[in-house]
Amino acid sequence: MSTTSPEAVKKLLENMQTDLRSLSMECKKKFPPVKEAAESGIVKIKTIAARNTDILAALKENSSEVVQPFLMGCGTKEPKITQLCLAAIQRLMSHEVVSEAAAGNIINMLWQLMENGLEELKLLQTVLVLLTTNTVVHDEVLSKAIVLCFRLHFTKDNITNNTAAATVRQVVTVVFERMVAEDEKFKGMAEQPPAVQGNSNRRSVSTLRPSAKDAYMLFQDLCQLVNADAPYWLVGMTEMTRTFGLELLESVLNDFPGVFLQHQEFSFLLKERVCPLVIKLFSPNIKFRQGSSSSAASPAPVEKPYFPICMRLLRVVSVLIKHFYSLLVTECEIFLSLLVKFLDGEKPQWLRAVAVESVHRLCVQPHLLRSFCQSYDMKQHSTKVFRDIVNALGSFIQSLFIVPSVGNASSTNTPTGGSASSAQASAQGGTGATGGSGGLTTQAAFEYRGTWIPLMTVSVQGSAKATYLEMLDKVEPPSIPEGYAMSVAFSALLDLVRGITSMIERELAKEEEEAAARVGSEPAASAQKPHQVWEEMVSACWCGLLAALSLLLDASTDETATESILKAELTMASLCGRLGLVTPRDAFITAICKASLPPHYALTVLSSNAANLSSKSQCLCVRVSLSVLVCGCLSLLHLVWILGLKPGVGGALKPGRAVEGPSTVLTTAVMTDLPVISSILSRLFESSQYLDDVSLHHLINALCSLSMEAMEMAYGNNKEPSLFAVAKLLETGLVNMDRIEILWRPLTAHLLEVCQHPNARMREWGAEAVTSLIKAGLAYKHDPPLSQNQRLQLLLLNPLKELSNILHADIRQKQLECVLQILQSQGDSLGPGWPLVLGVIGAIRNDQGESLIRTAFQCLQLVVTDFLPTMPCTCLQIVVDVAGSFGLQNQELNISLTSIGLLWNISDYFFQRGEIITEELEKEEAVLLKQSRENGEPLNRPFHPAPPFDCLWLCLYAKLGELCVDPRPAVRKSAGQTMFSTIAAHGTLLQQATWHIVVWKVLFHLLDCVRKSSTTADKEKIESGGGNILIHHSRDTAEKQWAETWVLTLAGVARIFNTRRYLLQQLGDFFNAWEVLLDHIQSAALSKNNEVSLAALKSFQEILQLVTPVKDTDKPDALGAMDIPPVLMDPLTASGPGRPLPRSDSLAERLAQRYGAQPPPPPPGEEQDDSALWWSAWSTWYRTGIECTRPPSGGTDKLAFVPSQPFLTALIQIFPALYQHIAGGFSMEDLRKLGVILHGAVSVPISSDASPFILPSYTEAVLTSLQEAVLTALDVLQKAICVGPETLQVMYPAIFEQLLQFVEFSCKPPQYGKMETKHVANAKYNQAEWVALNYVPFAERSLEEVVDLYHKTACHKAVINEKVLQSIIKTLRMPLGLKYACPAESTWKLAVSSLLKVLSIGLPVARQQASSGKFDTMWPELANAFEDFLFTKSTPPDNLSIQEFQKNESIDVEVVQLISTEILPYANFIPKEFVGQIMAMLNKGSIHSQSSSFTEAEIDIRMREEFSKVCFETLLQFSFSNKASTPQEGYISRMALSVLLQRAQDVLRRYVEDERLSGRCPLPRQQVTEIIFVLKAVSTLMDSLKKTQPENVDGNTWAQVIALYPTLVECITCSSPEVSSALKEALGPFKDLMQPPVSKVQNGES
Repeated sequence: MSTTSPEAVKKLLENMQTDLRSLSMECKKKFPPVKEAAESGIVKIKTIAARNTDILAALKENSSEVVQPFLMGCGTKEPKITQLCLAAIQRLMSHEVVSEAAAGNIINMLWQLMENGLEELKLLQTVLVLLTTNTVVHDEVLSKAIVLCFRLHFTKDNITNNTAAATVRQVVTVVFERMVAEDEKFKGMAEQPPAVQGNSNRRSVSTLRPSAKDAYMLFQDLCQLVNADAPYWLVGMTEMTRTFGLELLESVLNDFPGVFLQHQEFSFLLKERVCPLVIKLFSPNIKFRQGSSSSAASPAPVEKPYFPICMRLLRVVSVLIKHFYSLLVTECEIFLSLLVKFLDGEKPQWLRAVAVESVHRLCVQPHLLRSFCQSYDMKQHSTKVFRDIVNALGSFIQSLFIVPSVGNASSTNTPTGGSASSAQASAQGGTGATGGSGGLTTQAAFEYRGTWIPLMTVSVQGSAKATYLEMLDKVEPPSIPEGYAMSVAFSALLDLVRGITSMIERELAKEEEEAAARVGSEPAASAQKPHQVWEEMVSACWCGLLAALSLLLDASTDETATESILKAELTMASLCGRLGLVTPRDAFITAICKASLPPHYALTVLSSNAANLSSKSQCLCVRVSLSVLVCGCLSLLHLVWILGLKPGVGGALKPGRAVEGPSTVLTTAVMTDLPVISSILSRLFESSQYLDDVSLHHLINALCSLSMEAMEMAYGNNKEPSLFAVAKLLETGLVNMDRIEILWRPLTAHLLEVCQHPNARMREWGAEAVTSLIKAGLAYKHDPPLSQNQRLQLLLLNPLKELSNILHADIRQKQLECVLQILQSQGDSLGPGWPLVLGVIGAIRNDQGESLIRTAFQCLQLVVTDFLPTMPCTCLQIVVDVAGSFGLQNQELNISLTSIGLLWNISDYFFQRGEIITEELEKEEAVLLKQSRENGEPLNRPFHPAPPFDCLWLCLYAKLGELCVDPRPAVRKSAGQTMFSTIAAHGTLLQQATWHIVVWKVLFHLLDCVRKSSTTADKEKIESGGGNILIHHSRDTAEKQWAETWVLTLAGVARIFNTRRYLLQQLGDFFNAWEVLLDHIQSAALSKNNEVSLAALKSFQEILQLVTPVKDTDKPDALGAMDIPPVLMDPLTASGPGRPLPRSDSLAERLAQRYGAQPPPPPPGEEQDDSALWWSAWSTWYRTGIECTRPPSGGTDKLAFVPSQPFLTALIQIFPALYQHIAGGFSMEDLRKLGVILHGAVSVPISSDASPFILPSYTEAVLTSLQEAVLTALDVLQKAICVGPETLQVMYPAIFEQLLQFVEFSCKPPQYGKMETKHVANAKYNQAEWVALNYVPFAERSLEEVVDLYHKTACHKAVINEKVLQSIIKTLRMPLGLKYACPAESTWKLAVSSLLKVLSIGLPVARQQASSGKFDTMWPELANAFEDFLFTKSTPPDNLSIQEFQKNESIDVEVVQLISTEILPYANFIPKEFVGQIMAMLNKGSIHSQSSSFTEAEIDIRMREEFSKVCFETLLQFSFSNKASTPQEGYISRMALSVLLQRAQDVLRRYVEDERLSGRCPLPRQQVTEIIFVLKAVSTLMDSLKKTQPENVDGNTWAQVIALYPTLVECITCSSPEVSSALKEALGPFKDLMQPPVSKVQNGES
């Protein structure tokens, strides 16, 4: 809300009335006049409000009257009233309703209050409000107000003082602001006439406007006060301080420079009052000498400089120079000279610090400096102020190093001494003694002759932020931290240089632009003027700058400082250069150069202990100096040597590694700057391209002789050699590449000598130079190009070949790296240079170390992958040889392996480009043949008669063959795989004659070597393969590793025989080759190494899968017809490492046409007779089988060799495949041989380590794969016999015999020699060395086979004649007799069921053939078998459950039933003895016990009640049948009955007695069981008697049965419920015997 709005006015009126009422209330009692005035005031206000529209203006007019009551109130001097009045007055002022008169009254009243010391703060506030809100106060009133503030500034109260000081400052500002505003207002109007020059009236300045006049009077009085004179205008001042006065002066000068520059009156004041004043006040400082004063704490002498005044004076001077330099030229000259004097060493430390800060303020204003130069230095008879400033700075810096720092001498005034200085330091942004990052950094500093001065960050570059000039509150001089002054001076110097140079550069640039724009118009004459100024400035300051900077450069220990100094020197040097000032330019450059070499370093002397060049400064200097200096060759050499520059790529000198020993050592800091230096050096030698040929030769010779000297010095001296000459030879060569032929020979000849130098560094750079030149030479675009200039190409490549003669590995390394780079860049265009390059690559030896071989190999890889197509085909054989030699080197296994991969890639290349290569080689061959004919010498080429392309292949195969017998297993493996893959993939390209060489010279030769190495290999365990590579146990001896090779080789050859059979069969000596191959297979199969032997069989299998190469369609698939399982082996896929093979037919066909057609295939139907091959294979198989299954002859020799299961399995599995080829001529003799092998194979035990993997757990009835194979073999045979002719059927019995032998294994495992084997069931795996197999499943399967086969062949003549049935029964007797004692329960159960099946087939046949007598011997066997089984001697196991027992019993019952159905009914066809045996057996079974009494042990065998019952029934049935053909039989059965009945009677009686005796105690279980059995037998007998015809029953039997009745009745008293129920069943049938007595008996008796 503005103060003029109606609401504000209304509010003002209300407030005033309120104030007046309050006043009237307060003064009611004590001050009645005031009360009356207040009340009349209220009336007055109301009246004004009522009468006027513009109330504020009216109020202002009447303000004297309005204010009056309040002024009276203030006059009461009552605090409460006074406060109220002052507030009211302030309110009026702020609404600007105070007139000039009223203002005057107010000020007078305030003055009274001030003199009475009342409400001082309120007074100040009121004055401020009065002066700031309006401009009514002028002249005397204004001055009175100002004086009032000054007076309050000097009271006793601190708060008042400070508030008053602030008010004074504000009031002074307000006065000047009014003047500025006034000037603005009158700006547009006509200027008043200028003031008369020399006006000295100080009282009134008539020309000035009111506000200006106030300002003038105020400023004039301030000067008076500072000068300690009486003021003219500010009447009533009582005291004043100089410091405050100076501060006020400074603020006016600084804030309102325009006032002084625009108004002459003010300028006059400046000149006449301010400057003399300043000079006068400076006088104590000028006269004072540091040494003369005592630094005691006594009161200082009057004339001692006073810090607060001095510091403020310098501030004033800074402002004067900055703003009013143009007005005060002469005065400024004096000021500047004073400043320079203050820098003297004799002045106090604080004074120097403040002076330096002031100088720094000037240094950051280059334009000001230029004005100085123009105004003083360029005028005659004037002080050279600019020069003096610079020199003073320089001597100031020097003095700091010379005088020991007295920074703390002045701090004796402060009680805390040194700590004040450190506190001070940390106050300046924490960069004092503790570095920027908490003291961890090393502090930047200068050090010179033992004086150490730390360097601080004082201000940002280009700005002068002062510390001590700002300490307005300090009275005592502060303590200056060490290094502060130096830091400021240093910044000032740098800012000075930076300012001047950038200003001049800018103006120069501008001038150049203008000149460019003015091209064509006349040259400007005025351009000279600024140049003069610049030149004058530079010439004035360079001496001082150079001296100071050089000193600092020497003393600097900090990189950034050094860099800044050098930058300053460099910019000065270049500025001098641009301005054409030769002397200063050279002086700066000389200084830089001097700094670049170590101190006291004389160029002429090369002392052996070179200086330790560690400071970065020197490097920077070198960089700088080189940019301008070019000295003679030798001094360059020295500089290079000191700097430790090493030649780099292309001969340019590069910073090298620091080399230990007494040589130059560079810090890492230095390294970063050396590249620049080297590039400058290089430019010198680049200019050699402008020399003519003769001069060039001179240069080369000079460099060579310099190099020879260096080489001689380097002999026998491990000091760093000088490489300058070598580097520069290289550089010269490179820049003169266009005329390289002129200098090539001398250049390379010398460098090759350098390459042989014993000093490693020396020769290394020799090699570097040679290789760089060769690379550059090949890459250079010569005219004519190299491809048309073979002579030059070979000339360039020749030194590369020469390097191969040098033995040093590092040189060879360089040579090979060069080859690699040549290949990468110029590989396509080598042409005739190939043999030379390949020769270099292939010149490797095992003693050369890995890295060389690795580099050489990289080259070879590049050749093979990228450049085979671009090289002449004649070089291909060299490539194969080189690749082979890498395979054979023994330094780096990976390279050997990769080189084998390369050979595969090469073979692929041959294959794809076959035709092109063939053509090229044949052309070449023709030329060579022609030459050899002319010379009359035979053509010398490996594998000569073969065509050249085939020879290439043979070279490749021969190389691979060598690698296949390398001592390292991995190489052998890889080479083998590659070789066989290549032959498989690309063999079709070879001519037939060449195949002969491949088979005999390559493959069989390889097999022989491998077999020999394998059999003689070392069996010692290899601990570990180099370092920490673990070797698997299957490869941890050389023998095992060779075994792998043997396996691979054999498999490979076999595969070739298999896949290329058709081709090989046409060679003529195929049968011989086949025999040799089989011999190899046999010797491998009999190897003691499982891996080899097994693989040999796999190869055997492979060659047996051959199909006769006739029309396959006509031939029935014998194997398929016989249902033979396929051989257990993956067909091997023939393809090389990592790529699918293209079909090779097309190319092969084309090549075939080229060499004439191959022999035609045989006409259809003409079978090639292969049987010889197969029988040869059969005999190999048989020999192998016999050898490997023969048990060891020695006793329990632990080392005896036992073939492994997989091996035997594979061996047996071969038979079916082989058999199909020899089935036609397979005889009984062969079958017998087979049987021996099968039996032998099955008998072989397993080593205990392998058993867990091969044996099934004992509970599983599983066959091992070997057993499966054996049965399969027999199965194949029997199926073949089955479908074959009659004649074959004589083999059946032999097969039965074989199978039955196997059946016996179930109870009686076979023995293997004298070897101890443990049965797996009771062998803990770790105890038994050998474990017999679980033969049970095998025997059982054999038994099933027997039953099946017998089923098919029971009626065959051979089977009947050979008494097969009897053999079967005889064999089965063993498990049947053992029964529970069998190793496996299943065995006897299967034996029984098999017996039953066989008998059900065989008995009818036997009955038919009864007359022939062929079965006579069978019957007793059968009876014995029954007897052994039904009445076994073995006891059932304890843990047999009742259910199990009943199951077993039911088996026994089945046997009895078979007797009753199949044997007894046909008794008349059967031998009588046999029937008798059967009856005796049934009798025995029905009696249930062999003895008359049961023993406990027998009862423990649970009673076979069911069995007994069946036996009994059968017996009875047979006894009572009318078929009892012989009396003997009848007798047997009758006797049996009476024995049974007698026993029943005994048992029952004994039971009744025991029951009575035992009382309540139950009888033993077995006795109860016995009685129950007897009772059941009785009931069974009764049933049988009922069923039989009465005439068949003997009367005696009846009598015995009836006699049992009373005994049975006796038993009724028994307590056992089981007995009771059995008794009930026994008594039941007796009712049929109960009938009335026959009549005759009645009659007779009665």
